[in-house]
Amino acid sequence: MVSDATLAPEDLALLERLAARIVELRLEIPAILTLETARPLSLVAGQALVFFEPIVQAMFRLPDYQRFARLIERREHLETFARIIERRADEAHGPRPRKGTGS
Repeated sequence: MVSDATLAPEDLALLERLAARIVELRLEIPAILTLETARPLSLVAGQALVFFEPIVQAMFRLPDYQRFARLIERREHLETFARIIERRADEAHGPRPRKGTGS
């Protein structure tokens, strides 16, 4: 597992803001599934953001968008982002039941 300390404070703040928006829109499950699916192709996913720029810019400003595109090219940052989304979702909606707990 990669430490959040490998991210610049501005990068971590960007991921926190984006995760908060994803949770606010209740899109955490599709977002996490997308991140997990894209992990093996993180470099390609980062490059695909150039194609999706007009759509994604509805969520954040161009400098943030460009920073995010650079961040997701690294697999360890995808995992950090997924953990941030999960934490935010747990804070907003309560913890999810875990598999095999019987509850």
